[in-house]
Amino acid sequence: MSPGEVRAFLERHGLRASRTLGQNFLVDLSLAERLAMLAGVEGGDTVIEIGTGLGALTTALAGRARRVLTLEVDAGLVRALRADDRLPDNVTLIHADALRFDFAGALEPIEGPVRLVTNLPYSISGPALRRVLDLRDALTDWSVMLQREVAQRLLAQPGSKSYGSLSVLHQLVATVEAKMDLSPRCFHPVPKVRSLFLRVVPLDHPSLRTEELPHLERVVRAAFGNRRKTLANALASLGPAVPREVIEDALDRAGIDRRARAESVAAEAFLSLARALPAAGTGAGFETEREREGACGAKTC
Repeated sequence: MSPGEVRAFLERHGLRASRTLGQNFLVDLSLAERLAMLAGVEGGDTVIEIGTGLGALTTALAGRARRVLTLEVDAGLVRALRADDRLPDNVTLIHADALRFDFAGALEPIEGPVRLVTNLPYSISGPALRRVLDLRDALTDWSVMLQREVAQRLLAQPGSKSYGSLSVLHQLVATVEAKMDLSPRCFHPVPKVRSLFLRVVPLDHPSLRTEELPHLERVVRAAFGNRRKTLANALASLGPAVPREVIEDALDRAGIDRRARAESVAAEAFLSLARALPAAGTGAGFETEREREGACGAKTC
């Protein structure tokens, strides 16, 4: 799909790429087919896609999978794709916001393997990745195209500047592998950043239990939200229900130096710390913080 063809399609339907929605459309069809292969999509799979865009990746996925459910938030794009009948017959196009869509309800009746494969819009990458973590028990795996800076946070190890809450949460429940580095020229409009395509596979026996994730998330976000402070000071943002002496006792029980900073603490140590801290009183303000970090451009991700 050439830039001219993309512009012609958008102009014919009175559309343009939206910066607000983080739209950078994948336009290289041969690359889309390679990404579908790297994602491990097979004939019996149902694939969930977030962000249909112009349908390049959607079409490639449909060529390998039994069925594709693709979500697009842009009503204009949905109308244009349907009007031009651009998508294969085994694709169901859903006009929906991925941050509000009932994934659990959609996944419940599906039989057979389910994978999520997506070129995530930059504007929702952080909260979308977090939503996918809640679906991990229902997914065979998930493959995501991300701004390279965000992708590096999923891959980061303790001690690096990229290491943060997304690193910790993913390392405790999945393995993350970089599959391909993509040039900005693969997209329209051409973004100012490079992208990485990652494949994430849930661990068979994760140490983190499903019900522990919300509490752990609050703890690591408190820790990385004040990354220049020692953990004993940073965790004070958990609120008055978790006093200083409780925090210090929890750090001691988890085997973490009270003077340590978040970026030096391994994921398993954070899990031990969360288990040593009371869950009560740690929720205030954290949902608002997560929304502020939306595109994961914030340093606390």
